[in-house]
Amino acid sequence: MTLKCSSLQSFFNQEAVGQMNGMLHDLKLNTVCAEVTCPNLGECFSSSTATFMILGKHCSRNCHFCDVSFGHMEEMDELEPEHLAQATKQMGLKHVVIISVARDDLPDGGASQFVKCIETVRKYNPDTTVEVLIPDFQGDHASLDMVIAAKPEIINHNIETVERISQKIRHRATYERSLEVLAYIKE
Repeated sequence: MTLKCSSLQSFFNQEAVGQMNGMLHDLKLNTVCAEVTCPNLGECFSSSTATFMILGKHCSRNCHFCDVSFGHMEEMDELEPEHLAQATKQMGLKHVVIISVARDDLPDGGASQFVKCIETVRKYNPDTTVEVLIPDFQGDHASLDMVIAAKPEIINHNIETVERISQKIRHRATYERSLEVLAYIKE
């Protein structure tokens, strides 16, 4: 995984960005920063900040608002929680943000991997707070309950757009389901 916006790299500490890319590559970790070609990647990587993306690089949905690749679903990496905890420790993070691609191909939508990541990060980084940005898990309450039971400090779910155009750009998700997910988490 390398910095895709090479012209931005010159504005930031190239050594720090290179070290961050190296660590992420060695630990086989993905960041939303790199996968969506975020223009802030150089700034974040040079200050040891990243938003970790679990469950692979490819999404099972092909929404029109997102730049994450749609395609072949990868096998779930059983070492990903350990690697995420290692990266959190190496970076000295006091707060870690974990998101994922949508994995509609998995029975729990990837909820169990979120739980493993939350628990493993806490095991090795007990003073680090955990924020998760979860998919809708197709509205499955059992999957939502698993993540809620892991007690991350913050649970987020993006609706991405206004209701009027939601169906056009989020064809595999619905505005109503996202509202239901948020209401369920709040309860």
